[in-house]
Amino acid sequence: MDLNALLAAPIVLPSIPKVIALLLSELDGEPPDLKNITQLISTDPALTTRVLQTANTPAFLLVGKVHSASEALALLDLAHIREMAAEAASTASLRGIPGVNLPQFWAYSLNVAKLARSLARVTRQNQGAAFTCGLIHAIGELVMHAGMPQAMAEIDKELGPLDLKRARAELYAFGYNYAHVGGAYARQWRFPQPMVDALEHQYAPFSNNVYEPLAGVIHLAAWRARAREAQLNDRALAVTFPGEVGEVLDLDIDMVLQQDPFDWSAGS
Repeated sequence: MDLNALLAAPIVLPSIPKVIALLLSELDGEPPDLKNITQLISTDPALTTRVLQTANTPAFLLVGKVHSASEALALLDLAHIREMAAEAASTASLRGIPGVNLPQFWAYSLNVAKLARSLARVTRQNQGAAFTCGLIHAIGELVMHAGMPQAMAEIDKELGPLDLKRARAELYAFGYNYAHVGGAYARQWRFPQPMVDALEHQYAPFSNNVYEPLAGVIHLAAWRARAREAQLNDRALAVTFPGEVGEVLDLDIDMVLQQDPFDWSAGS
């Protein structure tokens, strides 16, 4: 399937059932706790993309200016959130993605988001945008698995969805990878241009005359989280560290590892 056909196919991104249940409960509170609502949405890639997509529409006169769930919720009323949560709950039976361990994917995505935010702080980038991009950076993987499960299953036989070499394998097989898919969706959803560039170029930041520091941040955060999934030892970490990306951002491997999110609490 070519990229345009994939993007045109109707695909429902899955939400985390526990988050949906807690969100619906919070929305029924008297009054609802906006801080808790924001924190819940900020742990769910699908809900985060939905609220940013809505907030970046012309209806709010802020097209391409909303970077995070907290910024989006400052614009949206609770009726919007209730509608999104109810829709997510009603389609729960449709939420499986062939070939993807969703609990693992969700936990991995949140780790990338936390690490990206931490690296953004060190490099003086927009931390809210970094967290959002980290959280949703791999939604293209879900779209590709849902849209062409048989073709993706062939790659899965050799490399899992979170393998360090996954993006390269997809690019070789299809001429695009999950980063291109995520970037294309972000463009359709009118996300801020730096976020579009970061998602689209995360696989190869600073190549082809591209210079979007946020892409480098996401690249390093994803490397660390995928290395953790692969349980790489110190030598393998050193060998696989994308030093050329770190050099541009003035980050060495020790600085990246110091931001390790895996002992952090589950909250965002």
